[in-house]
Amino acid sequence: MRDINKKSPERGAALVELALVLPLLLLILVGIVELGLLFYNQQVLTNASREGARSGIARFDVNKDDIFDKDDIIDNIDNYLFLEPTPNDDRLITFDPVLTVDTVVIGEGGSYAEDLTVTVTYDYTFLVPELLGFGPSMQLTAETVMKME
Repeated sequence: MRDINKKSPERGAALVELALVLPLLLLILVGIVELGLLFYNQQVLTNASREGARSGIARFDVNKDDIFDKDDIIDNIDNYLFLEPTPNDDRLITFDPVLTVDTVVIGEGGSYAEDLTVTVTYDYTFLVPELLGFGPSMQLTAETVMKME
């Protein structure tokens, strides 16, 4: 029969194994969160470019009672990305204090069946860039091409 009071030579092995594996598990967890935020922001940019293109091809602004121009399309994209009633509640999740989104509109005001191209670009700043090896930021771009109605 085994003596219960006798100390095992493997005592503390689980703690050493945890100390070896925990940094890798934390790195994987942070990587999953970081990539999830990256994909989320890419989807928000895609939706914003679609909103801008749709408003541009519809051509008519019900609120102003006139035809959409380039500035109206950019305002529509900004209203989608930066929720106006609440200034600190943007759709994009960022770790950079200054949020800059560049919008390029080509073909606004064209005739029927011409292309309207809306490109939205944003520099995503990573939370933990050194651990993931991506660098401090990555440029996200979404482009939508629609035919004028």
